[in-house]
Amino acid sequence: MSYFLPHLPSGWHVDEAIKSEEDRVVVLRFGHDWDSQCMMMDETLYSVAEKVQNFAVIYLVDITEVPDFNKMYELYDPCTVMFFYRNKHIMIDLGTGNNNKI
Repeated sequence: MSYFLPHLPSGWHVDEAIKSEEDRVVVLRFGHDWDSQCMMMDETLYSVAEKVQNFAVIYLVDITEVPDFNKMYELYDPCTVMFFYRNKHIMIDLGTGNNNKI
């Protein structure tokens, strides 16, 4: 399903996507298109993309092609989803304390 969702090919594109969106949440999935966890996440994101298009925009970022954020956001897991709103990183509570990524 990853081919249905827009990919951001560089760090500049990721920054611009986060900075330029003022009215919607920016959802970024960091990982690889070929990874099984990412495939499952991409399927879920694709299934909700149309339903949330008025208040969220979803992008995929390959962590090998765009390694700029791997260290900054501690992207060590095969599949990571992060949320941004008005150029600010959104913290989420999953019952395990404050988290900045899923």
